[in-house]
Amino acid sequence: MKMDEELDPRVYFAAERTLLAWIRTGIGVIGLGFIVARFGLFLHLIRGESAEEYQPSISAWIGVFAICLGAIGMLAALHQFRNYTRTLPGGDSPEGYSIGGVIGYCLAIVAAAIALAFYLVFELR
Repeated sequence: MKMDEELDPRVYFAAERTLLAWIRTGIGVIGLGFIVARFGLFLHLIRGESAEEYQPSISAWIGVFAICLGAIGMLAALHQFRNYTRTLPGGDSPEGYSIGGVIGYCLAIVAAAIALAFYLVFELR
């Protein structure tokens, strides 16, 4: 069976795999940012000092930056995916197939990352 070269759903699926790879990378950067943000508190507690005496260090701000960077990266990947898939011919998108779940998942993670960043920023004050 020969596939029509103009209508190839593999192109669409390749773009989707790229989006999912960027989402996975964004989740990793957000997680790393949280770990970095809390590393100062971890060291403080390891020294045997109380949590009430903890004063946030530069690692907390670097962590918040990484969280925001992960969220921005996911939004940029989503934007790029939407722009690219709009240029594809109609046959490259499988009939009845929807990417809405992945888009919703991406936006939910971005919202959670923004909430986490706000929580950490207000905790630093």
